[in-house]
Amino acid sequence: MPARRYVLLDRDGTINVEKNYLADPNLVELYPGTGAALRSLRDHGFGLAIVTNQSGIARGKISLAQLDQVHARLKELLAPDGVSFEGIYFCPHGPDDHCRCRKPLPGMVEQASRELGFDPTEAFMIGDKGIDIELGHNVGAATVLVRTGYGAETEREHRADPHFIADGLPEAARWIIARAEASS
Repeated sequence: MPARRYVLLDRDGTINVEKNYLADPNLVELYPGTGAALRSLRDHGFGLAIVTNQSGIARGKISLAQLDQVHARLKELLAPDGVSFEGIYFCPHGPDDHCRCRKPLPGMVEQASRELGFDPTEAFMIGDKGIDIELGHNVGAATVLVRTGYGAETEREHRADPHFIADGLPEAARWIIARAEASS
């Protein structure tokens, strides 16, 4: 039996509405259709994992405890749709820290792959920024740019070369499911 395929998701601007250095769990707001889209991916056998840069930690704008509270709120908002994540991976470093986990470098995906047992070249990466798409390319994943968050600007300024561009997670999920079914 082949290993489970995964959808790797950026968090801010992709799953939830972009809020600069989101530290207050009460400000977590999902994009319309997010829960149903993620549920559809799960129903089609995909594992779900978040990979998110959180430089606000290095910058002193958010604490690890606040980050945990934001993630707890995100899980709470998605639970009614039967959505859970196999892993939430974050880079707490700033852009000048030269770590291997900060997107677009592959550290978070390598860690997720080891812990969850999937092949990144069989995965899909969804995000709203060029670094999300670059990360996907760096690990050999199929990439989807969503026009939510910074996505429309990223598309307009040609800062990414994704395999597909979607208005949001619902369209991204439909494309991933169709692509996976066509290749099986």
